Amino acid sequence: MQIEIKCFATLSDFTPEGNALAVDDGATIQQVIDTLGITVEDVKIMFINGKHESLESVLKEGDRLGLFPAVGGG
Repeated sequence: MQIEIKCFATLSDFTPEGNALAVDDGATIQQVIDTLGITVEDVKIMFINGKHESLESVLKEGDRLGLFPAVGGG
C-alpha cells in the first residue's frame, strides 16, 4: 500500500522522494521509521492524518504520516 510521509526539521533528510512510500498492509509507524533508517529515539511526535498517534499505530492506504523530532529552545 502507498502512504504519504513528511519528516520535519532535523528529520527532513529522511523524507522519501515525492513524499510517497510503499509499505506492507498493516504496517505500523515503528516499521516505517525502521524502513527509513531513523533512530526511534529521534522521533518524538508522530501524526497520522493530523491526529497524534503512537509507534504501534497501524497505517492504512493513503494515510499521511508526519514525523517530528524533539524541539529544543530556550
